[in-house]
Amino acid sequence: MNGIAAVQSSLGVMKSSREGHELLQLVTFTLGNEEYAVDILKVHEINRMREITKVPNSPSYVEGVINLRGRVIPVVNLREKFGLQRKDEDKDLRIMIMDVRGVTMGLIVDSVQEVLRIPADIVEPPPPMATDITTEFINGIAKQEDRLIILLDIDRLFGRTETIAMIDSTKVLE
Repeated sequence: MNGIAAVQSSLGVMKSSREGHELLQLVTFTLGNEEYAVDILKVHEINRMREITKVPNSPSYVEGVINLRGRVIPVVNLREKFGLQRKDEDKDLRIMIMDVRGVTMGLIVDSVQEVLRIPADIVEPPPPMATDITTEFINGIAKQEDRLIILLDIDRLFGRTETIAMIDSTKVLE
């Protein structure tokens, strides 16, 4: 499977009726100086920061849980997950509520940029050691004008064991 086919199989691809090109629909966000994107179909909603309840004995990247309309949702700090330095809370910090391996969880990001539709053919496979994170979590890198956008496979970023542990930790608090 070539690089474009691999990206298309792991991201929501739609056909553009006008041009016949395949488009990827993504939500872009930042962590530090890097811009990342995830499949829009994985994102339920985007919220401003809110009070997070700490969960004892959880991994360092798990900030805790939030109450979202009566549901207890685990919240992960993506900076911490990627081994980046923590950032002080500011007006741009967001919690992206997403579906990860069938688990609804919140991911803290520095800022959410935009919803983006890009042609699938501008995405290239990641070069080895392209970023600070392991390339197995990267679907590809989109080249758009003067920017590079790292496309994450959010399901591969979190292992099955991690998502099960997060489910278990939220059940204790429900």
